[in-house]
Amino acid sequence: VQVVESGGGLVQPGGSLRLSCAASGTDWSFFAMEWYRQAPGKQRELVAHIRVDGTINYADSVKGRFTISSGNAKNTAYLQMNSLKPEDTAVYYCRADFGANDSWGQGTQVTVSS
Repeated sequence: VQVVESGGGLVQPGGSLRLSCAASGTDWSFFAMEWYRQAPGKQRELVAHIRVDGTINYADSVKGRFTISSGNAKNTAYLQMNSLKPEDTAVYYCRADFGANDSWGQGTQVTVSS
């Protein structure tokens, strides 16, 4: 299974970005798709989670600013990030959970700076 993230970049504080995640190479449909992030010198943290039954959860630090969604295409997910802050700067990773196994992408850099 290959997981590919895209959509990262440099944005000013208060700006927006939309990250995309696509998992390919499997006939399975995901049980959950998750976005994590890792800032320099910090541990990787869960940012947002969406399950096949529609359950969604967010880290407290992004509630009200980030929105996770699943795409119409099989095994795709998005993370809409609004009102970005410098502390959102990190490498963002997508994890595709198929129940019996999971796969991670290589990450996409998000930098929030003026």
